[in-house]
Amino acid sequence: MSAKLIAGLMSGTSLDGIDSVLLRVQGSGTTTRFKLLAHAALKFPRGLKQLLLKNSVPETSRVDEIARLNFLLAELYADAVKAVARKANVLLSKIDLIGSHGQTIHHLPKPKKMFGKTIRATLQIGDPSVLATLTGITTVGDFRVADVAVGGEGAPLVPYFDWLAFRSKTRNRILLNIGGIANMTVLPKKCSVDDVIAFDTGPGNMVVDALMQKLLKKSFDKNGMVAVRGMVALELFEWMRKHPYLKRKPPKSTGREEFGDTFIEDLMKRAQQYAHEDIIATASLFTAYAVYDSFRRFVGRTMCFDELILSGGGAKNSFFVDALRVYFKSCTVRLSNEFGVPSDAKEAMCFAILANETVAGNPTNLPRVTGAKRKVVLGTTCRCTPLTKVIRL
Repeated sequence: MSAKLIAGLMSGTSLDGIDSVLLRVQGSGTTTRFKLLAHAALKFPRGLKQLLLKNSVPETSRVDEIARLNFLLAELYADAVKAVARKANVLLSKIDLIGSHGQTIHHLPKPKKMFGKTIRATLQIGDPSVLATLTGITTVGDFRVADVAVGGEGAPLVPYFDWLAFRSKTRNRILLNIGGIANMTVLPKKCSVDDVIAFDTGPGNMVVDALMQKLLKKSFDKNGMVAVRGMVALELFEWMRKHPYLKRKPPKSTGREEFGDTFIEDLMKRAQQYAHEDIIATASLFTAYAVYDSFRRFVGRTMCFDELILSGGGAKNSFFVDALRVYFKSCTVRLSNEFGVPSDAKEAMCFAILANETVAGNPTNLPRVTGAKRKVVLGTTCRCTPLTKVIRL
């Protein structure tokens, strides 16, 4: 099969911007081969993060703002595709496909009765039809919806990519992505796609980022240097590690609904007596602890692991990495960069690959991971006349 050029887009729960990649992809399913051609990062305009946060909770959201944000984000995604095309020195018209995660503003995988129906829901904005129209490139988006429709959590979706890219015949591997939320993929050696275990472990950067903004007026703890200067507040840490999410059995996923504003406000009230650096250190340790606790509860009792492979923005946080090395002392801790998958480009690469599977008609949700009743093809495919063929009047 001829190779395709596929752009992948990811804007996650950190709400700091858009990662875009351009891949050369050949084949599909187990025959998939890919090469990263370029990666670009586009920061959100000032104030957009706050507007997205405002419209991610029922108490402050407005339907008119959500409608406009849906189109605005698609415009920004189009800019991100153009940026990565320029970086790769590739004409936009040569790109065959875009895979766009969209921006999650609310995720409700727990069932609720409505008018005699049992409903689960998830909402990602940055409309793929708008993106396809603006770029002239067929676009796949809304990846989570089909899984939720058949009873799944709609997350995590990265494990399919993890299995394609990192499975091994000789080594048991854990893939850990630390974005706004941290998620773990377990790949036993010689595993089939149906052997994969994966779930969200809890907050990644989300809680620390929010505390940095509130306490120090900074968007994040660069390299974990604020946390390194602090001391862990044991009483506060004990309260955090009793969070009920940690005990919930997989399949499970989480987000701002559990570790957003309400959690942060409660944490701040309990932390008034502590220095700012100590609060950041405690929250940072909780991220690493939640990962290890999930491993201990749900994976580690039945299997020994050789490697812990890190990706996501949190992989650059030295406090996180050092804490994980202590917790996972029997594993070799490595970065996904060593495998040709840059840590901050991985999720965007994932959605490029998922888009390729969608147009091939291959299901990519993993029911064992998401809790879905069956495998389904993910994503909405939006086709558009290429811009080079549009007649301008």
